[in-house]
Amino acid sequence: MRSENFISSKRFSHIYVEESAKNHRRTSEILSKFPDSNVILIDSYKEVFNPSAQNFQAQKRSPKLILAKRKEQFLYSGSGVAPDFGYQFFYYNALVLNCLYNCSYCYLQGMYSSANLVVFVNNEEYIQETKEQLKLSKPLYLCISYDTDLLALENTLGYCKEWIAFAETEPNLIVEIRTKSANFKSIADLKPSPNVILAWTLSPDFVIAEHEPLTPRLSSRLKNIKEALNAGWQVRLCLDPILNVPHWREIYPDFVRKIFAEIPGEKLREVSLGVFRMNSDYFKNSKKRRPDSYLFYLPMDNHAGVKSYPEELEREMFSIVEKELESFVVREKIHRLVASEMESK
Repeated sequence: MRSENFISSKRFSHIYVEESAKNHRRTSEILSKFPDSNVILIDSYKEVFNPSAQNFQAQKRSPKLILAKRKEQFLYSGSGVAPDFGYQFFYYNALVLNCLYNCSYCYLQGMYSSANLVVFVNNEEYIQETKEQLKLSKPLYLCISYDTDLLALENTLGYCKEWIAFAETEPNLIVEIRTKSANFKSIADLKPSPNVILAWTLSPDFVIAEHEPLTPRLSSRLKNIKEALNAGWQVRLCLDPILNVPHWREIYPDFVRKIFAEIPGEKLREVSLGVFRMNSDYFKNSKKRRPDSYLFYLPMDNHAGVKSYPEELEREMFSIVEKELESFVVREKIHRLVASEMESK
């Protein structure tokens, strides 16, 4: 069984520490968890993270950790390729750049030239900036795990606990923590917050084996979801992306049935559906970096800078998955993320 404590000796053998972050309390806490790592001081995280001549997939086999301080842009307006769930004030932040996982369809491999992880240690400034934005934007919907998987990193960082505690004090803030992890235990001791949404991304076993090999099994994620629901947390299921894999018309309905053999649909906040979609530039970069993945060679349309499947296939995918879902979840709780109606990030 794959564990969330899978930061092995191959990961973070070297930790780069930005001069501005070396005296921060969290830097010391993180370094104490990796006593055997080589620590290297640098002027800026960008000198390690930003160079273009890097091999993303080679780095994925042994990623390094970079500790830095964010100095500006603590909040971003929501992307057109991410769902806003009807909220006018939809934002996300970037507490961490990159993800421990290595899903073949992930846009991060096209967005960044490096597979190393950057952790911004000054979480308190992100929280302060959110407080300021709340004076202008109410209610504010904030994704804190947009370009990473914070729950998978919770044993190392503890950021989810801090944001859940902050959300408790701000009734006009809705925090979404999106994850593929099986690490609910890291926050299971907390009281469920009515304005925190735990959003689990789920995929069929075949897709996990072929395209998400580092992520926890579907059965492990479902066990975590059941525990979260039973504890009283708000949970969203994200069946996203639906992929054009061989026999998808049989795989995805069976996948839905497997989910709801374990999960009571009436307890869910909602279910979101999306097909494969990616910013066109990220798609081009990803195709170069993942010649091993057929996903980038399938027929695609370009919708205002977003690469996705042809509309006819997209409609069929939604229709087949929704038909199965409606046996378990009321129609009002099912949300489509339609690529042809989105704008590129």
